Amino acid sequence: MKGLLIAVACVLLSCSVKGNDWWGEYQEGIRHYSKEDLSKKFPEKTRPVSFKHPVFQCPDMTPSPSVPSSVEFVKAADIKVIAALGDSLTTAIGANATTVLGIPIEFRHVSWSIGGYGTFQDVITLANIIKLFNPNLLGASPGKTIHGMEPHISETGFNLAVTGHNTFNLPGQTRKLIDTLRRHESLNFEQDWKLLTILMGMNDICDYCKDKALFSVDNFIHYMTLSLEMLMNEVPRMIVNVVQILPMHTLREVQKPTPGCLLQRSFCSCLIEPVSKSPELQEVVELNLEFQKRLEKLLYSDRFFRENFAVVLQPFLKHADPPRLPNGRIDMTFFTHDCFHFTIKGHEELAKGLWNNMFQPEGGKMIVSSFSEPISLICPPLEHPYIFTRPVAAKSSPSLLHSKATSLAASILLLLLQVA
Repeated sequence: MKGLLIAVACVLLSCSVKGNDWWGEYQEGIRHYSKEDLSKKFPEKTRPVSFKHPVFQCPDMTPSPSVPSSVEFVKAADIKVIAALGDSLTTAIGANATTVLGIPIEFRHVSWSIGGYGTFQDVITLANIIKLFNPNLLGASPGKTIHGMEPHISETGFNLAVTGHNTFNLPGQTRKLIDTLRRHESLNFEQDWKLLTILMGMNDICDYCKDKALFSVDNFIHYMTLSLEMLMNEVPRMIVNVVQILPMHTLREVQKPTPGCLLQRSFCSCLIEPVSKSPELQEVVELNLEFQKRLEKLLYSDRFFRENFAVVLQPFLKHADPPRLPNGRIDMTFFTHDCFHFTIKGHEELAKGLWNNMFQPEGGKMIVSSFSEPISLICPPLEHPYIFTRPVAAKSSPSLLHSKATSLAASILLLLLQVA
């Protein structure tokens, strides 16, 4: 860890990243810190190496007898490849940092949607849950990276999220992922079932007041649609989790009289700086709600549903309130030193919420009201052990669609014979 912090310090002094303000915001945020503040440790925000979760076991953890051809009949054990796109929440920046200087470290190996550190008992991530069903899962993030330094796939796995990225960056991440999957020698691009998780849009809200046209809800939907269409048109046998963005106004309550919390203002100024009940704050809150509504309108449809591909909106974060102590105050052990990103404790709750949503049908998916109580993991239902992918909008079953097409073809043929 000491060597890693030295590397961070070197990067802070010498590196600049064009087109990305994250470093500038971080440097400005810590510019007036004392040496004592920079080196102060907060052990309650880190995970002891000796910590172990109880074993998680389900009645059926087996793969399908043969590789499924339909996106509607994919079990957890059928997933061969896992991937993730997004921003700093998916890079897990600062998630296990002991000091403010550790915030630029991206703890990808404990990221909620794709971290591959150890086993489920070491840290709960979506990848580590799926590894219980398929120990040969490919793509989970094995290591840490440092923001601003070009990462290697041996460190990231198929976690191609980038700290500081906005939704307009998502098509670029998507193109890189598609090309990476095509070239990777250890997977069968055409035959292997792939699970991708996308969470994007919070930085658009944080940056909205800086450029209201660029970070508009229309652009959010445009770039999300473009990315999903690229995946649908180019990647076979893929299930895409699009996670609904959370209500961000409650982050204004995540405060503590420590220097690290000053970074919150740097990272999300459009949300944090407006005074309470001001028109500027109300505009951002309403924008957040509009992002959620428009994403639902886009994805509660059969637009991205095909025989071997599906996009599913996972809504568990839609109304999520931050974890609180019995006295009503925010439980700061869930938040990193910048009072903005999640520690491992927060990442684990996100992982459990996402897993549960995957095995719940549209209209019956759990929506978390508060993270104050730990989420209990569910097992895939024995009566439907598959990831739920069929949208309510696609009412007919594949067999029914096929029979309708057959009946239509037969009717046309009969009519042609009568005319002849």
